[in-house]
Amino acid sequence: MNELEKLRVLLPHWIEHNQGHAEECRKWAAAAGEGDVQSSLNAALEAMELVTQHLDRALAAAGGLKADGSHGHHHHHH
Repeated sequence: MNELEKLRVLLPHWIEHNQGHAEECRKWAAAAGEGDVQSSLNAALEAMELVTQHLDRALAAAGGLKADGSHGHHHHHH
């Protein structure tokens, strides 16, 4: 297995792991109530989403599937 093939295996795991952390963070942001804590957690959530997007792009560039199982492009059905 070459490095690119390894990345096709690792990247979906990293994406899923990041999304799991974001989900947990989202719950804590809601529980924190209004204020600096919630604001900072929401900023972290935005950064986590950006990380997921970059990881999805890396996976697509490596020839793998996105975490949702799609190929990263739309199919037009008639």
